Amino acid sequence: MPRPSLRSRARAALAGLASLAAIAGVAGLVALPTARSASVSQPVSPSCVPSTLNVSAVLAGERVTVSPGPDTRDASASTQISMLGGVGLKLSHIAVSGSRSGVHTGRLEAYSQGDGASFLPARPFDGGETVTVHAELLEHGSTIPFAWRFTVAERDDPGADSNAVGTGVSSSSAPAPAPREFQSFHSRPELRPPDVTVSPDAQTATGDLFLAPYSGIGQYGPMILGEHGELVWFKPLAPAGTRAANFQVQQYEGRPVLTWWQDPLVAGGSKTAGEVIANSAYQNIAEIRAGNGYQPDLHEFQITPQGTGLLTVYDAIDCNLSAVGGPSDGAVADTLLQEIDLKTGLVMYEWHSLDHVPLQSSYSSAAPTSLREPFDYFHINSVDLEHDGDLLVDSRNTWAAYDVNPKTGQVRWELGGKRSSFKLGPGTSTAWQHDAIQQPDGAITFFDNGAFPQVHPQSRAIEVTLDTASMTATLVRSYEHQNPLVAGSQGNLQALAGGDWMVGWGQAGYLSEVDAAGQVLFNAHLPPDWESYRTFVLPWSGQPANPPAVAVVAAPGGGASVYASWNGATQVSWWQVLVGSSASSLKPAGSAPKTGFETAIPISAVPAGSYVAVQALNAAGAVIGTSPTVRS
Repeated sequence: MPRPSLRSRARAALAGLASLAAIAGVAGLVALPTARSASVSQPVSPSCVPSTLNVSAVLAGERVTVSPGPDTRDASASTQISMLGGVGLKLSHIAVSGSRSGVHTGRLEAYSQGDGASFLPARPFDGGETVTVHAELLEHGSTIPFAWRFTVAERDDPGADSNAVGTGVSSSSAPAPAPREFQSFHSRPELRPPDVTVSPDAQTATGDLFLAPYSGIGQYGPMILGEHGELVWFKPLAPAGTRAANFQVQQYEGRPVLTWWQDPLVAGGSKTAGEVIANSAYQNIAEIRAGNGYQPDLHEFQITPQGTGLLTVYDAIDCNLSAVGGPSDGAVADTLLQEIDLKTGLVMYEWHSLDHVPLQSSYSSAAPTSLREPFDYFHINSVDLEHDGDLLVDSRNTWAAYDVNPKTGQVRWELGGKRSSFKLGPGTSTAWQHDAIQQPDGAITFFDNGAFPQVHPQSRAIEVTLDTASMTATLVRSYEHQNPLVAGSQGNLQALAGGDWMVGWGQAGYLSEVDAAGQVLFNAHLPPDWESYRTFVLPWSGQPANPPAVAVVAAPGGGASVYASWNGATQVSWWQVLVGSSASSLKPAGSAPKTGFETAIPISAVPAGSYVAVQALNAAGAVIGTSPTVRS
């Protein structure tokens, strides 16, 4: 096998959950020879930031938002040229030219909402070149010309596969998990989800729990738990080491769906990371990829009311870091967000942190970074659509959240960090935080990791109110786990109706629901070394496409125990057992209320060689599913 290129390894580390393990940057990569040839003179990377930061991306008399943005220096060589505006936007006479590659032909494809289009070049651009774009906007019979230019980022190895993806931790040669660390079932022996230990004094969660465990020894995958912590649904991912994250319920085309990030997502001829959308029968109905030659990162995927998708991307590019104490021939993690047209897959909008936030804002050090370990100065980890349409972008490594005007791309204000627009009241300062969310009353909630390196004694969930008249921030609520926890990475805070909070403790492997007074309503944890990026409590109704499962285990002294389960079914109240001397002569032989994922139903008379099946009954007593027939 050929050795992976330096560029491929850097992209793989940043595209997957390796970015979680590398808490303050990209770490743990195997040292590889640099792709640059040795020379007498010290190589110097290009600047990766524009001469002027926070430039508006709106052109044509503030009618068109363009991506890549004007004067950006971190565009992808595979970028499309996005032009977004109002409904009915009409574009023509697109002319694109690279300073090295010359004139680029291509095609113009419209967004499904009718509010713009992307120009798709017929061939990639060259790294390091300046691209000039001329276009015309047609409006009410008149023509409005506009133009801009951007620079394509330089890669360490231009021949590297831009879709390289890490497959994560492989369990092929790892020891089997200890029995106490995973659940097992007679009716579904192939399922081995990690165990979930519920605190003895816990009550119940206010809905189903959604998490995606990984990192331990065993099966990874999206998992739904019931209000008592019992398994409802688990999807073991293959091949071994495939990971999921950010598992939740969203609305898609007017219906509730399940969404999660998966790496790798093998579908449609692609083996890169992607976002999965599944229906209530647990069937994949869409796979969403990032555009412009990138892969989506695990940190965010949000379906907007307009039918678009917001997702995050990590990409490593060359960057001269001497201005921030790093190497002149260094590299930086270019963290960005994209808005994707879910129907066409086109990139409608792209926002890069490097264009708007200075490198000097980072609390991470550039000094120890290299081409093998790019400087993760920003580390985007959440994007929230605010009430006024702005985007709230959270940055772990600048300790700040940024209010971004989605039309211009400009940062209106920042909360926290070295350049906070607000005067921070006691307890409002965060460190290495995640999940900045605007609440209905305008307050901002965070999962404040406080580590790593450790800044706060414990990780915590906090709520901060903002006074935009006096530009002050005030802490109104916080919660720390009853057993002190420090989550060096990941985590989230979900505010629920009535004042409850669901807190996912990320790397610490715990999940807790607390009321407004801080009283614990539900608390559970995964086995040691297991973690889940986020945890949510959400309403869900699932009716699997696959039938229920059944297994028969003979009991000592005669009779048998019939085990029934239906992975993902949420409407089952009772199980009925059918027994007969043939598959066509089955008759009811017993029943029992559903208990947990798998229900054991004792049957006194099941002669050897009998045919057995189970029926799932809903609360009204109607049959909603029947298992295949098995022999006892």
